[in-house]
Amino acid sequence: MHRRSFLKAASMAAVGTSATSLAWPQVNSVPRVAFGGIGLECSTYSRLRTRLEDFTILRGEALRKDGQFKFLDRYDIPFQPTLLALAVPGGPIEPGAYQTIKAEFLQRLQALLPLDGLYLFMHGAMFVDGMEDAEGDWIQATRQLVGPECLISTSYDLHGNVSQRVIDNLDAFTALRTAPHIDSEANTIRACDMLVHCLKDRVWPTLVWAPIPVLVPGERSSTNDEPAKRLWAQLPELNRQPGVLDVSLLVGYVWADEPRSTASAVVTGTAPATQRKIALNLAQQYWEARKEFSFGTETGTIEECVTKAMQAKTHPAVIADSGDNPTGGGNGDRSDLLEALLRLHAKGVVFAGIADTPATDACYRAGLGATLPLSIGFTLDPKAGKPVKTNATVKFLTPATPSREREAVVQIEGVTLVLSARRRPYHDIADFKRLGLDPKSASILVVKSGYLSPELAPIANPSLMALSDGSVNQDTVHLPANRLRRPSYPFVENLKFTPEIHASSRNEMQHRRSKTLKTPSAK
Repeated sequence: MHRRSFLKAASMAAVGTSATSLAWPQVNSVPRVAFGGIGLECSTYSRLRTRLEDFTILRGEALRKDGQFKFLDRYDIPFQPTLLALAVPGGPIEPGAYQTIKAEFLQRLQALLPLDGLYLFMHGAMFVDGMEDAEGDWIQATRQLVGPECLISTSYDLHGNVSQRVIDNLDAFTALRTAPHIDSEANTIRACDMLVHCLKDRVWPTLVWAPIPVLVPGERSSTNDEPAKRLWAQLPELNRQPGVLDVSLLVGYVWADEPRSTASAVVTGTAPATQRKIALNLAQQYWEARKEFSFGTETGTIEECVTKAMQAKTHPAVIADSGDNPTGGGNGDRSDLLEALLRLHAKGVVFAGIADTPATDACYRAGLGATLPLSIGFTLDPKAGKPVKTNATVKFLTPATPSREREAVVQIEGVTLVLSARRRPYHDIADFKRLGLDPKSASILVVKSGYLSPELAPIANPSLMALSDGSVNQDTVHLPANRLRRPSYPFVENLKFTPEIHASSRNEMQHRRSKTLKTPSAK
């Protein structure tokens, strides 16, 4: 929904319910608002660890000027920046790294107190070694610092996991509605629109959520395919109901072995009865559709996909190396698909890419045009498999500094391969063009991905998903035994379920306030 339309609908919803005026900010004063957060998803099945140096951290004015938050200029309420820490999805975060980032965030937040509002940019599938519910820890610590009077609104990824602790410390919540994700900006705008609306119109929203014991990979729940397509298509209309500010439905993150890993429905609003009805209905629909979730593209083993791609009459045949997808939490360093391409003598292949610092650095030492022996793959997790040993010719080197940003393009028989010094995806056309590559002209294009990105999906002809091994293996039912995750489908085939509503503990505080604070008159 367009921002102005959203605000109008939300305002009408508030007037039509028992929305309560706040004790803050004072009438005619400008609310004090801050923003920041942390976002990544972590596979607990990965032996890698996400370190402090793996994060990109934007602070202060650098965060304010970042392109993804340009929309904040639309508001006549200034949003004060704290910090935003982002990292390529991967393994669990080292505790020291998390505590360092969290401490700095809280320190920057404290310097801005007192606050009337706070927007938190989160993902929802973060995991810290030795800690359950890392987002709950971050959000609870934030609440304890800003106090009970500050409104907190957050945005989540579609694949985030929700907990009671998360809900108990928030006032407004929204999540992405598309997979692949093409509504990131719209999602952040919804979260900030709710916050600004509630501050200006002196509305205190409430939260309810319904956990759904179903866990499927994102690749089985693309909103381009059924049943997700029809489930998520309902949300905009549900959002227009009186007293409703936001309706979110989340797939959850299947590769996290912890109690909060589950699908869920979350509803923000000022009409608890309506919110409960919506959340219960969505949870029931999702449960009834649980056996419909399936891959939206042709799948097969690595060898099957390579063979089909070589036999394809149309091009480029795009193979997604799904088990090693770095944007899902995969290592990005596996070379088993490369081994199959070379063994089967595939031609006209562009493969982007494999994270391998030693091989990349060796290419830079050898120089452009050099042919050298390389050992490729499994450098981040040597226990996971055997590297490919071959001769390669260096075709392109990026002039990147520092060295961790290096990328090399090498030719190995019929395969043009991208090597990178760090873990990263190649999901946009621009990722290829800056390396002198044209993915559209390849006979076979290989990317480490699950479902294809919005830029690569249209050129795939055909699209093939290799059900490869890795820390985000699509064969989720046969993942290593779980210690902490609660019983859920499909891990428990005959599971019984009746949806239940869980309210935020802040809802009771709002009820108590409603007895003493005036209700704004309709205008």
